[in-house]
Amino acid sequence: MRVLLDKIEARQRLVRETVERLREQITELTGELAAAERTLERLETDRETVLELATEDGTPRPEALPPDYHEILALFEQNADGLRAREACRTLGTGTGTGTGTGTEPGLFALTPPVPTPPETNSR
Repeated sequence: MRVLLDKIEARQRLVRETVERLREQITELTGELAAAERTLERLETDRETVLELATEDGTPRPEALPPDYHEILALFEQNADGLRAREACRTLGTGTGTGTGTGTEPGLFALTPPVPTPPETNSR
């Protein structure tokens, strides 16, 4: 009987350690989540402020991009070497990937890298 009670006590110690470790992780993740939420709120406020300032200068308010647009850009940013249309469509869940488009080679599509802006020089 003593052997069985010792096994139970050993298991209790292990489970207590697991519970404590999980509580610490939850506390850490809760802090990270709160920080991320604050940053998200700040960025939304910044975005709204920029849009308000732009309209004050007579600049038309930019149209919101559809959510799918951001998802597509993120997909291509994650795959800098390019994707086949079928891979992109499969990942996005939009069908078979047949259709037309411009690619880097037949069937391979990638984002066009931005053209570097030459540094300004003082020409006097």
